[in-house]
Amino acid sequence: MLSNHFQNGIETVRHAWSRIPNSEESQFVDDAVGLVRKSDGSSVDSLDYEVIENFAYREEQARRGKLYVSYLLVVKWIFALLIGIGTGLAAVFINLSVENFAGWKFSLTFSIIQKSYIAGFLLYALINLVLVFSSVYIVTQFAPAAAGSGIPEIKGYLNGVDIHGILLLRTLIGKIFGSIGSVGGGLALGKEGPLVHTGACIASLLGQGGSTKYHINSRWFQVFRSDRDRRDLVTCGCAAGVAAAFRAPVGGVLFALEEVTSWYGILMRTAMGWCKNGNCGHFGSGGFIIWDISDGQEDYSFAELLPMAIIGVIGGLLGALFNQLTLYISSWRRNHLHKKGIRVKIIEACLVSLLTSIISFCLPLLRKCSPCPASDPTSGIECPRPPGMYGNYVNFFCSSDKEYNDLATIFFNTQDDAIRNLFSAKTMHEYSSQSLLTFLVMFYTLAVLTFGTAVPAGQFVPGIMIGSTYGRLVGMFVVKYYKKPNIEEGTYALLGAASFLGGSMRMTVSLCVIMVEITNNLKLLPLIMLVLLMSKAVGDAFNEGLYEEQARLRGIPLLESRPKYEMRNMTAKEACGSGRVISLPRVVKVSDVVSILRSNKHNGFPVIDHTRSGESLVIGLVLRSHLLVILQSKVDFQHSPLPSDPRGGDRSIRHDSHEFAKPVSSKGRSIDDIHLSSDDLEMYIDLAPFLNPSPYIVPEDMSLAKVYNLFRQLGLRHLFVVPRPSRVLGLITRKDLLIEDTENVNTLELQSTSVRNRHHNKRLMTRNSDVERPLLSGLLVDSE
Repeated sequence: MLSNHFQNGIETVRHAWSRIPNSEESQFVDDAVGLVRKSDGSSVDSLDYEVIENFAYREEQARRGKLYVSYLLVVKWIFALLIGIGTGLAAVFINLSVENFAGWKFSLTFSIIQKSYIAGFLLYALINLVLVFSSVYIVTQFAPAAAGSGIPEIKGYLNGVDIHGILLLRTLIGKIFGSIGSVGGGLALGKEGPLVHTGACIASLLGQGGSTKYHINSRWFQVFRSDRDRRDLVTCGCAAGVAAAFRAPVGGVLFALEEVTSWYGILMRTAMGWCKNGNCGHFGSGGFIIWDISDGQEDYSFAELLPMAIIGVIGGLLGALFNQLTLYISSWRRNHLHKKGIRVKIIEACLVSLLTSIISFCLPLLRKCSPCPASDPTSGIECPRPPGMYGNYVNFFCSSDKEYNDLATIFFNTQDDAIRNLFSAKTMHEYSSQSLLTFLVMFYTLAVLTFGTAVPAGQFVPGIMIGSTYGRLVGMFVVKYYKKPNIEEGTYALLGAASFLGGSMRMTVSLCVIMVEITNNLKLLPLIMLVLLMSKAVGDAFNEGLYEEQARLRGIPLLESRPKYEMRNMTAKEACGSGRVISLPRVVKVSDVVSILRSNKHNGFPVIDHTRSGESLVIGLVLRSHLLVILQSKVDFQHSPLPSDPRGGDRSIRHDSHEFAKPVSSKGRSIDDIHLSSDDLEMYIDLAPFLNPSPYIVPEDMSLAKVYNLFRQLGLRHLFVVPRPSRVLGLITRKDLLIEDTENVNTLELQSTSVRNRHHNKRLMTRNSDVERPLLSGLLVDSE
């Protein structure tokens, strides 16, 4: 009967393998990162963070009162609550699953090796292989955008770049179940980066009311549809993900918003208390990252600052080397290996899983066991630990029951428990320098090889594993040569972890707060700051941070915090594209619009009108997505080539502002999906009600560095470059932006009106006297 079940299993795997497409059948171009190219050949698109103040938007704002503003505020708090709860539940589910899978794996392995080490290794490798295969199969077949950590993509989204597929429901599902398989399968990866991506997906799905593709949506949640609102929600989700990954509410606050992490903390404390009562199976104390070293080293001497600084230098060097190696290997994967098809991705992940299993199982066999130290009842640490349970002092291939294998203590634990062992105080001389050095070299190599495989993967916990290993090595030498009783190796392990993260990820403030929160020891704050600053300074001398390097490799155009030095000597005109600017007249023929949209890929077009004297004047900017909405609805077509009422009339109420919002799937509408008859092509469109009449404009000789800062700080997508203006119509100072208490605030708009009564009345008189004046002129503040 057992042979029949085995044969059926082989047939099932063979059938599943036969359904996996090869390279010719693969439909995904950007396989290395799980990105799907759009029909126009690009895989990324910019976001419209700027408010498009067309007539539909203005009429919608006029209808809204103070009650609606209060309603939006309440909804935001409700969304914050739901995002925090949803991300916390996802974190609990992932942690429970990973820890229980790992617990069952270790328990079965330890029970089998009592009879046969070969059978134990085969079972251990098979469980890892099945879990990793399930992860890579889910990613390659169901959710390509779930590969990797997702942090470079989310960072790009918050920077103003939309990437197809990163916030979809299937990406969320693939991220959750793929993380369980990859981390539970023992790969040198973590689940923290994927948790940040998971929180962003949950926030985005809530903002759009669910998933329309899978018919799981509700119009009651469809309140925040613009790119600006979605960005705020995604930021909220990232904050929840940070808190869920590291149990660091303040770290989440530094990443985004505070209200989400407060809801998360309530949920997480409840879940941890429930698990401590033994209701989580093999979960134990792992999973929820909290490595309490409050009983560690209380103080330090001035002489110890030198080895601590050395830890910072080592972290910067190893972190920069890690970034460079992963960049080379990821580039090779992207350009050569992953282009061969999905099957190659699956084979690669399975081979890495087998290699990891062989190293983690066989290396401890080469180490001699050490006798257990004298028991300390106050430490609460048992030597050796019970087989298959978490904790220090693993008895693996030892001849005596009172011995332990220090290398197996690191390998035969989940990463969270292994870090807890490396950080643990009152365990002096638990590890030998040979074992720590062996683990450092092998795990560092595995982390480099594993990064970039087609599975959800984070690098925070593996980075802590690497850093804490060499940090504990330095701590052992400090204990040996300084010979002071208060020095703890676990404290140096913590500093090593912080140094490697600083050297690879180049974060400082938020990382410092996260490390303090997950260790629950505020006294170590100055030391963590020291090693972080030193490791970042050393790493910056060689290359950029891990996520910045990966974002550049994946073609994500990030705007860094500061412009390049060369931009100071360049002007805005020099940065403009060499191609001719494609503009549209105010009243344009439908056939001309279709021709322009088909012949180029621009997403914004200046709209030109003429004054009574025949002078050309830019009256606004119309987006490609808005033109597609107009063409698809056809309700705004007109027979006359003459402008309609410039104030909009009845035309402006034919569309709601939400109709112009881009679908969250980021595919958007395509001109190829719109079918127009020959009669439709002969019609005309008046673009005045649909354009943005107040685009941002800069003179042609403005410094490119200043233009760069405007783009980044204002979240712009388009910026007009014009000749230097010939005259000044007015000057606005800070006091002009102060609204008088006696005025009706709801009727004022700072973007289009003066907030002083005298300015307001004078402009209304001017606008009423010349209704055919170009729109942009009506928005300028007249001088007194």
